[in-house]
Amino acid sequence: MIDLVSLADKYEVSSFCEGDPSFFLRWYPLSKKADVETASFIAAMLSFGSRKQFVPKIKLILETADKTSGSITKWICEGCPRFKNLADVNSSGSRDGVSGTFNESDKFYRFYSYKDMADLFGAIKSILTKEKTLGEYFRKLYENAGNDLAHIIGGAFKDAKIVPKGKNSANKRIHMFLRWMVRRNSPVDLGLWDWYGQEKLIIPLDVHVMQVAERLGFLDKTDKPSYKTAVKLTQKMEKYFPKDPARADFALFGSGVSDVMQN
Repeated sequence: MIDLVSLADKYEVSSFCEGDPSFFLRWYPLSKKADVETASFIAAMLSFGSRKQFVPKIKLILETADKTSGSITKWICEGCPRFKNLADVNSSGSRDGVSGTFNESDKFYRFYSYKDMADLFGAIKSILTKEKTLGEYFRKLYENAGNDLAHIIGGAFKDAKIVPKGKNSANKRIHMFLRWMVRRNSPVDLGLWDWYGQEKLIIPLDVHVMQVAERLGFLDKTDKPSYKTAVKLTQKMEKYFPKDPARADFALFGSGVSDVMQN
């Protein structure tokens, strides 16, 4: 049987961030909490498909924000100036206070358009007018609702298509964002949200993790990429990572897992 703890030890290192979306967790100094959380959330929402494609897109947003306004939160609160320059189109418009030039059909990344990105930025702007940070906003929602935090976050972005939603969805990108924000004493994850227990985290479930988990006997071929499956896998990982089951993400996602199983 593969030693999951040893694999997690191998991959949960600072070099893991190289080429990984977690690289953007430290784009800003940790003292700038609002910027760190906002940049991390945007990075998480765009982290699907090919890293060679989405990493430059995340970098483009943050570099544009920094050059224009000095930080991502200031840029968003100012209405995302120069966001229109990222789209080579001719019609102008605005959405939720976010200035921009884009057509409904113009794609920013994969099947998400510039309008979809403007909706995301507009929703973040709305939150930042109520609270200083995303974390503080979500904390208050969680304390009032007491439900699953991933679903609460998805519901807070009901008009932003790029944010995954639904009680039956695996919500992989939101759970990855939560892992980043909640897990403590990690060279990768930030542990900024001490108000939420890391034992409550759900493993970010994607196709690769499912394939590895199935080959290791933790999932069945009939399991679907759903919230139910993510919970099932997380519960099995509690045996190996007590009170910190999301740490198994490093073991299961690590590129060396497939190599080990093929030998």
